[in-house]
Amino acid sequence: MSETFKPSAVPYCPGPIQTGTGSRRNFLQTGLAGFATLSLPGILRLQAQGRAHASEGTGSSREKTAVIMVWQPGGCSHIETYDPKPNAGSDYSGPFGTIPTKVPGMQFCELMPRQAAIADKFTVLRSMRQAAGGHPAGSMQLLSGDPDTRDKPKPRLPDWMSVANYVRSQSGPRQNPLPAYVGINPPLEYNGPAYLGDAYSPFVVTGNPNLPNFNVPNIGLSDANEVRRLGRRSSLRQNLDTLERAFDQQRELAALDEFESQAMTLLTNPKTKEAFDLNREDPRVRDRYGRNAWGQQLLLARRLVEAGVEVLTTSLSGPLCGRVQNWDDHAVNHHVFDAMKFRADAYDQAVSALIEDIFERGLDKRVLVVVTGEFGRTPKINYAASTGAGDASAPAGTQQPGRDHWPRAFSNIWAGGGIEPGRFIGGTDKRGEDSIERICGPGDFLATIYHHLGIDSSTTLIRDFNGRPTPIGDHGKPIPELMR
Repeated sequence: MSETFKPSAVPYCPGPIQTGTGSRRNFLQTGLAGFATLSLPGILRLQAQGRAHASEGTGSSREKTAVIMVWQPGGCSHIETYDPKPNAGSDYSGPFGTIPTKVPGMQFCELMPRQAAIADKFTVLRSMRQAAGGHPAGSMQLLSGDPDTRDKPKPRLPDWMSVANYVRSQSGPRQNPLPAYVGINPPLEYNGPAYLGDAYSPFVVTGNPNLPNFNVPNIGLSDANEVRRLGRRSSLRQNLDTLERAFDQQRELAALDEFESQAMTLLTNPKTKEAFDLNREDPRVRDRYGRNAWGQQLLLARRLVEAGVEVLTTSLSGPLCGRVQNWDDHAVNHHVFDAMKFRADAYDQAVSALIEDIFERGLDKRVLVVVTGEFGRTPKINYAASTGAGDASAPAGTQQPGRDHWPRAFSNIWAGGGIEPGRFIGGTDKRGEDSIERICGPGDFLATIYHHLGIDSSTTLIRDFNGRPTPIGDHGKPIPELMR
């Protein structure tokens, strides 16, 4: 790992992370609308992008476990959350105090009172470390295991979510009408299916689930005539495909057939609409999560995994983060302490409600919740001029405190998944600068998630663009304390 990493080497990050998904068109989300205008070559090109490669050694048999990953885009400060350093001095510790948690000997920053009160229901990993200082490379390291420290415009390796979706799909068609992989405002900026193809991307849900007019398009059509029309369109496409089947030696249309079938199921099965409908929840439950975007995102996540979604990702980004709408608390972006305080209540409430709900509904053995960002923030506080006024940021030109990117030490939390809760793993030095005890890297992070999903990352291979059997994880082992 990067023992020589210096703050000065961190790429300058002047503004917000782009969180839009317009550049990643999700075929499932558009349903079957595009088939009317696709020529047969167009269909084949689309399929080539979503082609399923043969896998070798795909791990254990499919198990209906699930993972919810709550992503903090930009990197959350470990000092202001799960690894406070009250004795590090004013240049490091910041203005907030510490509070005891339900776990003896474990303290949190005072901004996390709800999570502190239920700390016996999850485990804190305080000794994560990776080697990349930029958002793209840091995200790719943690979510796909790519060891490259250079920021790339697109991923070389598929992220764990797409891999899990692919590997589990090899055991046969889903009986559940819901997609196996759903992203609610998901972290797609720097990650994706890479050589697996877009057929293994998430079904993407965008927008603010707290808004009264929030809805998920292209699910649960109730118009019988529209359903019949889509059925005829699908049948026409299948008849056209027959002309090419003789030349389809590699069965290149197989994954598209499955993709189309999933889209049709989403469009025509009324149960899909029910799963996405937050109005079916008791208003008191909605209040408990928080009547804001983050609270309702995590409530929707719980609804979907309970209904059978197996991989779910969601990003806590947007206006609740502050002016630049992410956790990237450079001084030019945010006053770091104002930003942490600004977002703390919504974050603390939503995450604690999700964890409590998982246990109360008996999902804690089957569903694993992981909350993390791509790295932490610099333990030493720095100062720079704000680039603009807004929530958690002073007027332009005002000197304000910030924390920069810090991959040498950061924290994440793990709940459910059948693991023993109420513990903390590893530790950092007295200033929070380096992980020094039970150091865990991206390979360990990924192997642990795969283990929960019943996938042996040490033996599972997937063929890449060149047909080479490629391991989904060639380093790291499941973290023993986080195994069921």
